[in-house]
Amino acid sequence: MAIAAETDFLIVGAGIAGLRAAIELADSGRVLVVTKEALGESNTNYAQGGIAVALGGGEDIALHLEDTVNAGDGLVDREAARVLVEEGPLRVDELLEWGTGFDREHGRLMLTREGAHSRNRILHANGDATGAEIGRSLLAHARGHRNITLLEWTTTADLTLEGDRVSGAWLLEREQYFQSVRARAVLLASGGAGQVYSDTTNPPVATGDGIAMAYRAGAEIADMEFYQFHPTALSVPGVSRFLLSEALRGEGAFLRNASGERFMERYHPLLELAPRDVVARAITREGIGPDGEQLPIYLDMRHVTGIDLYSRFPGISRFLRSHGLSLAADLIPVRPAAHYLMGGVKTDIDGRTSLQGLYAAGETACTGVHGANRLASNSLLEGLVFGARAGVAMREAPESSAPATTPPPLAPYPSRNIDTLHQALQRGMWENAGLLRDAQGLSIMKRFIEEVRAEIAPHRGSIELANLHTVAGLIVDSALAREESRGAHYRNDFPHRDDAHFAQHSIVRHGRITFEPMRESVLAR
Repeated sequence: MAIAAETDFLIVGAGIAGLRAAIELADSGRVLVVTKEALGESNTNYAQGGIAVALGGGEDIALHLEDTVNAGDGLVDREAARVLVEEGPLRVDELLEWGTGFDREHGRLMLTREGAHSRNRILHANGDATGAEIGRSLLAHARGHRNITLLEWTTTADLTLEGDRVSGAWLLEREQYFQSVRARAVLLASGGAGQVYSDTTNPPVATGDGIAMAYRAGAEIADMEFYQFHPTALSVPGVSRFLLSEALRGEGAFLRNASGERFMERYHPLLELAPRDVVARAITREGIGPDGEQLPIYLDMRHVTGIDLYSRFPGISRFLRSHGLSLAADLIPVRPAAHYLMGGVKTDIDGRTSLQGLYAAGETACTGVHGANRLASNSLLEGLVFGARAGVAMREAPESSAPATTPPPLAPYPSRNIDTLHQALQRGMWENAGLLRDAQGLSIMKRFIEEVRAEIAPHRGSIELANLHTVAGLIVDSALAREESRGAHYRNDFPHRDDAHFAQHSIVRHGRITFEPMRESVLAR
């Protein structure tokens, strides 16, 4: 498909936030949605557990708000969280109208519970394929709008600027040729950056592209030190870190150490349903032997009765069976893996960034709604709510008359093997800027990032690697600056939360880090 040189609205990413924004904009002009791989290949597609939504009226909404604030460990922007939980039911009702097949029992929507939720409020679809079902219905609905063009296998290489206003982007179709596309407004909805770590539940497409492009353009980036590590990814040698949904623990799974003991009572009164950061660190600590050796940790559902585990978790069960394991019969080895970035391009609650013409939504954005630690299953809801709000705000963007600019400079070939550099970056980030951090390890990683900077000059095959390199630098610099432990950011050398100095968001722009007060926040009680 030929790429048009001009559109009204350009959306980078075809996950839940990008598609919901496109639908919102469809009656206001031409909408071009670009994704670098096949349609449907996004973090949304891999979201298993469900979507959190308060369908029980005002009391349920108030409880959902407090659960979100409490999980965020003192950094949640309360106004953003209020928007999330109050508008969530409306957005989920839209999904139902558009044919999203959430699981039902006797005609009623089924609700389950996950970590740090005070009641059952998690909708799921096809057992453990909620994101894929939501993505399917949104994509089908988007295809019904003649003003929406969906373009796959197209990489967004960089943003174009007219002064300090974003006026479009350079697209690279199938790594062959550049095309400049002008737009009234650009939305970054390209997802997270899990591929910056060696152990991640994210697919290969999660390379932080939107965040890196926004940073290069001069946008403010917030809270990059807060990377959520999912507690339970499958830990089998030679097998990818397959996500084992938190819904397993919501249905009664225990965590056991190498001695067969349940251990979460030593870490949190909510046991296996404690906030994710607490569970992930507990698993990590229980998995370190007296001589520093790694010990196995297990997820145990052998005692769970009253539900058909294969029917409730068909995707997980099929994957485990392919490796000789069964939820009903076996202890399942697990370990944490990088899962979700709470930080990103700083936005207001309508998706506006610090640059005119540029918007962001979903995991690419940082509204402050998750604070230092995202509440389980709030991510799909975030994409729906803030994707729609960004679409509304983008309608107000003025026409752009920016001329085409010079394509971003690319090296003709990499200076070293791309895979070798990527693996070294991933290993270094996991070892030095992962779940447990300190100044020594972070400083080692900072030196490595600076040393390989010249080698990771972007070229047609390494745009993603250059973006990951940028994201890694933002994470490390932000983690070094925050000399405390809070939520998903844990410093061994500063193990306590320090509200006097760090009850603020970190902001990075042009290499400079500052800490700014929250708009309207509540310190966790």
